[in-house]
Amino acid sequence: MENKVLKIKNFNAYYGDNHVLRNINLNFLKNTVTAIMGPSGCGKTTLIRAINRMHEFENGATLDGKIELFGENIFELDPIEVRKKIGMVFQRPNPFPTMSIYDNVIAGYKLNGIKIPKSERNDIVEESLRKSALWDEVKDDLHKKGAFLSGGQQQRLCIARALAMKPETLLLDEPTSALDPKATDKIEQLIEELKKEVTMIMVTHNIAQAGRISDYTAFLYLGELVEHGKTKKMFTTPKDNRTEEYLTGKFG
Repeated sequence: MENKVLKIKNFNAYYGDNHVLRNINLNFLKNTVTAIMGPSGCGKTTLIRAINRMHEFENGATLDGKIELFGENIFELDPIEVRKKIGMVFQRPNPFPTMSIYDNVIAGYKLNGIKIPKSERNDIVEESLRKSALWDEVKDDLHKKGAFLSGGQQQRLCIARALAMKPETLLLDEPTSALDPKATDKIEQLIEELKKEVTMIMVTHNIAQAGRISDYTAFLYLGELVEHGKTKKMFTTPKDNRTEEYLTGKFG
């Protein structure tokens, strides 16, 4: 049975003349967490933005190659459909500040003009907040502003907002870098739980975090995929010297 959710084939990304990603070939397996690691400027965020069709919003951005979601080239699909199937959570929590917690969760439906009955909306809000381990903390405050929450709660609200669209893949761009250790621990526990339902791809600078919660790791350097494999094996016996030097802190 085909277990590959996403396949990246001979993929290149450019900003003007700057060749940011070079011939990337990478597969992501169902119900796993893959950490994307590498020093600043190596193309990590560009890669996940391309998977979400956000790369094309940048001036002068071009690309070639394929990214396939269950065998379909995402660049031949409607970008809105792609973003429904591939959700994204950013580095800093970004709930819509003027919206209530309730409206934040279902914002994707409103923004995309998808009308759903109120009873179904209520179910989606509760289910998404439960999945993001936030329901018990906010169930009595659903009509308060999202900005009323702590930073960690806001990030879980953003995860709930992404989950509400029922994505097959969730992209996380350094989701805990702006959070304190306690909030980080909650997000990590949540990621462990969520991978039972959704495939996750996470950019992180935190080597210890990748070791704790990822099943696979991809190491990028200067726009190239240096190494990709099971995290435990890569962290103990990396195949490439550059991977070993990065993991041991010789550069980063």
